[in-house]
Amino acid sequence: MTLVQVRELVKHFPVRGGFLARPRKWVRAVDGVSLEVETGETLGLVGESGSGKTTVGRTIVRLVRATGGAVTFDGADVLAARRQELKALRRDMQLIFQDPHSALDPRKTIGASVGEGLRLHGVRGIAARDAVAEMLLAVGLDRRHAAVYPHELSGGQLQRVGIARALALRPRFVVCDEPVSALDVSIQAQIVNLFADLQQQLGLTYLFIAHDLSVVEHISDRVAVMYLGVLVEVADKRDIYRDPQHPYTRALLSAIPRRDPARRRHRIILQGDVPSPVDPPAGCRFRTRCPFAMEQCRETPELKEVAPGHRVACWLVD
Repeated sequence: MTLVQVRELVKHFPVRGGFLARPRKWVRAVDGVSLEVETGETLGLVGESGSGKTTVGRTIVRLVRATGGAVTFDGADVLAARRQELKALRRDMQLIFQDPHSALDPRKTIGASVGEGLRLHGVRGIAARDAVAEMLLAVGLDRRHAAVYPHELSGGQLQRVGIARALALRPRFVVCDEPVSALDVSIQAQIVNLFADLQQQLGLTYLFIAHDLSVVEHISDRVAVMYLGVLVEVADKRDIYRDPQHPYTRALLSAIPRRDPARRRHRIILQGDVPSPVDPPAGCRFRTRCPFAMEQCRETPELKEVAPGHRVACWLVD
């Protein structure tokens, strides 16, 4: 069953010459993204920095207003929701930020930060304190952490606090915006395992945003690959990692270090820089860096199904 459906999502940011000046150009951060997230699954959204994946996540939960397109959550129109409707939706849709240090108010105790959403939705007193304590235990902390301040905790502990805050309202859908990229490699595995455990315990559905495909491989059921504001490939995790079809996906996967020589790929080094999202290339946006680019790539390829559940936007794939 589809829980979240995104159709032709667009988000353009204005580029202004001055504070009151009318925008002359637009940053095309997200330019027609369509995807679905099924109940109980983890959809990994990957791509280089600047690909627009974070903007997709924030627009879905309406922390950023969309320029166009449609987003539905369990049949409800997220983009058209009024204030009270959106407040109700926010109980079911939460976001975990990339940097746990900047996501928490240094003046508030951990208990106050974790319980903030509960208070906004009318849960107070003993009920709120018990809920905070329960969630801290669920993420591997304990009750005493409710009384401390962010500067007293490590980066891994702070990310656990961020997870507890997002899950305090018991949402059904969580956007995880690069939640382990700011952590040491030794801590990353612990947090990824925590996400998997919480998904099983609480019946969660994730949109897991990352640029590290080795992390996504361990937690995702399906993977969507993004480049310069558009999707280039979407498939089951096994199909993406065993048989990538788009040249950009192959290049990303070739950079993953492998201990097993049999699983190592020939490293594909992309030439040139990522084009500006203000003026992206016409046609296939990857063509200026693609080693297989041809004249037809000046036309925009459709994200089409090449095998059951496997969609690719590339003229090379027939």
